[in-house]
Amino acid sequence: MTMLPEMPNLETRNGLPADLRYLVEKYPREVWPSHPNLGEMARFWLQRHDMFRELGGMLKAGMGDYREQKLAPRDFAAWFAPRLRFFLQQLHGHHQIEDMHYFPVFAKAEPRMKHGFDLLDSDHHVIHDALERNAESGTTFLQALQADGDQVRFAADAYARENEALLAMLLRHLDDEEDLIIPLILDRSEEGLGVGL
Repeated sequence: MTMLPEMPNLETRNGLPADLRYLVEKYPREVWPSHPNLGEMARFWLQRHDMFRELGGMLKAGMGDYREQKLAPRDFAAWFAPRLRFFLQQLHGHHQIEDMHYFPVFAKAEPRMKHGFDLLDSDHHVIHDALERNAESGTTFLQALQADGDQVRFAADAYARENEALLAMLLRHLDDEEDLIIPLILDRSEEGLGVGL
């Protein structure tokens, strides 16, 4: 019986396991932008990842501005709430599409990477739990903005911790996902994999 490699923990890993890096070593990040097999789907997908990085950074920076009293509570809430909602909804939908459509296609195309896609799917479950905690602590924080004093500070601190944990996991996951998928697309082409737009 073949033993599957143990899945590295999203919260502690610092990249893909060595056995999954063979294509990213063949196609390192610096060749991606000019590679002829980087098609419309891959470019769109990378843009979505960049949007998540940017929006996550905006939420973190906005939270910092609020905690440094650069924004009044009401102004902050009006800015923060729609961005948080958009971020959480879009990330959830993005992961569903990957889990249901793209990961099975990629795993079938390159069976040696199946445990890599299992790893990414496992990440999605961990991130989903973090998204739920983030939404709950964000809601609690927004409600606390109606109060004064310690309640607001404690809620802000709790949300900031959840937000920082989510963003750290998300950034690691996005990088690992790209390092697994983009080299596969460059190697086989979107048309060859059946994922072109």
